[in-house]
Amino acid sequence: MAELALNNAIKRYGATQVIHGVDLQVDDGDFCVFVGPSGCGKSTLLRMIAGLEETSDGRMTIGGRDVTHADPAKRGVAMVFQTYALYPHMTVRENMSFGLKIGGSEKAEIDRKVAEAARILKLDAYMDRKPKALSGGQRQRVAIGRAIVRQPDVFLFDEPLSNLDAELRVEMRVEIAKLHKQLGATMVYVTHDQVEAMTMADKIVVLRDGRIEQAGAPVKLYEDPDNVFVAGFIGSPRMNFFDGTVTRVEAGTAHVSLPRLNGVEVPVALSQVPHQGQAVKLGLRPEHFEPEGAIRAALKIDVIENLGGVSYAYSTSDGDAHPVIVEMRGKSRPGEGGQMTIGFDPASVLAFDGDSGLRIR
Repeated sequence: MAELALNNAIKRYGATQVIHGVDLQVDDGDFCVFVGPSGCGKSTLLRMIAGLEETSDGRMTIGGRDVTHADPAKRGVAMVFQTYALYPHMTVRENMSFGLKIGGSEKAEIDRKVAEAARILKLDAYMDRKPKALSGGQRQRVAIGRAIVRQPDVFLFDEPLSNLDAELRVEMRVEIAKLHKQLGATMVYVTHDQVEAMTMADKIVVLRDGRIEQAGAPVKLYEDPDNVFVAGFIGSPRMNFFDGTVTRVEAGTAHVSLPRLNGVEVPVALSQVPHQGQAVKLGLRPEHFEPEGAIRAALKIDVIENLGGVSYAYSTSDGDAHPVIVEMRGKSRPGEGGQMTIGFDPASVLAFDGDSGLRIR
C-alpha cells in the first residue's frame, strides 16, 4: 500500500510560517493534484513530502511508515522536476539507469527496469541518443522514465509541463494520465494550471496562502465549491460573480438584487436563507447563460473571443475588476460594441456570503 497521509503538517522559515497545519489523505493509487496561484505553498508542500524541505511540525506517513524526518532516499518517492535535470553527457539509457547504478543494483535488474520503462514511455528508439538530440517532450519522458525505474511508492511531479509549448503540454498531459492508469501508482502533481488539474486528477487540493481551501474530486469542486476563491479558481473561463443585496426573504427563497445587471432580482432557493439587507455574492459560470433563461438582462459587449465551435463575450463596466463572461454557441452571435440580452436559470446560481466569501447552501 502506498497511501500518503499528512497530519497537521507545518513549515516554518525562522519566525515565518508558510504551511499552516495541512491535513491530507491521498489514497493508494490516487492521482492527486495540488493547484493554486503562485506563492500558495504547493511546491513547498511537495518538497516536504519528498524530504527536500524539513517538516517543522506535524506528521507524515507513506504506506503507513512515519517518514516525517526520514532521508529523501528512504521515503520511497521519486520526483520529476520542472526542469528535466538530465545529464547532457549521458545517453537516454545512461540517464535512466544512473540512479540504480549509484544504488548498487545488479546489471541484469537495471537492464530489465530500464527496458520496461522505455517500453512504457515509447523511448526504445532513442535509448542511445543524448538529451541535446531530443525534443522537449522526449526529454520530459526520459525524466519520467528515470523516476519509473526506481519503482517508488509515490511519484511526485513539480510542474513538469510548464517548459513545453501548448501542443506538447496537451500531448504530455495525456501521456501522464495514461501512465498513471498503466502503473496504478500513487501520484502527487503540482501545477498552477487548473485545466491540467481538472483533466488529470482523481483528487484536487486547492491551496491558498499555505492552507487547503478545499479538496475533492474535480467535478465536485467545479459544481459545489466551498467559497468564492475555489469557485473562481476552478473553471476556465472563471466563474462570474455579481455583488448583490437580499431585498426580501420568503418560503426559503432569498430575492437578491444585482446592480451590475440593472437591478434585476434573482430568486435563490437556499436551506440557510440569509436575512433581508445582507450582502451576498452570486456566482454563475459562463456556460450557464442561455437565451431563454427566466432571468434576463442586457449587456454591452466589449470583446468577443471566437474559438470556432464556441465564443466568449466579455462585458466590462466601470469599477468592476473582472468582466462578465458569456459563453455563446451556434451561428447567430452578436458583434463587438453591440448589446446582447442574456438569460439564465436561477437554479444555476451559487450564493456566497458577501463578507466572508463562504458558500451559502
